[in-house]
Amino acid sequence: MRAVIQRVSSASVTINGEPKSGIEKGFLVLLGIETEDTKEDAEWLCAKIALLRVFSDGNGLMNLDIRQTNGDILLVSQFTLHASYKKGNRPSFITAARPEQAIQLYEHFISSLSDKLEKPIATGTFGADMQVSLVNDGPVTIIMDTKNKE
Repeated sequence: MRAVIQRVSSASVTINGEPKSGIEKGFLVLLGIETEDTKEDAEWLCAKIALLRVFSDGNGLMNLDIRQTNGDILLVSQFTLHASYKKGNRPSFITAARPEQAIQLYEHFISSLSDKLEKPIATGTFGADMQVSLVNDGPVTIIMDTKNKE
């Protein structure tokens, strides 16, 4: 699993011109799921996101996690995070999980992250053509990959 985590002051998803969901302060998480990913990968990544200390404390230092700031999360599935661009100029998405596998892991991810934060998670719609808007706060953008647990 690969995630792009952006600290935002606001983020929203629109589908076919209709608002789907949005948040104020928190994280916009773009999530890509690969064929080799498991529920254990989802659990590890959810724990890291829930405890990621990138919000400012009273001294302006990034010491607080999302729970300590009562922030929200907007989670958007994005298979293009697993693009392979080694050959030519048209990316291949061969390692991205097929919908029948990815949807199950995506839903597990939503549930796990919601449990860790003890609040609902805003989402896009899996597989939909979405317009995602955000105001990156900082900017702070972190990339995590369960295949490269630094």
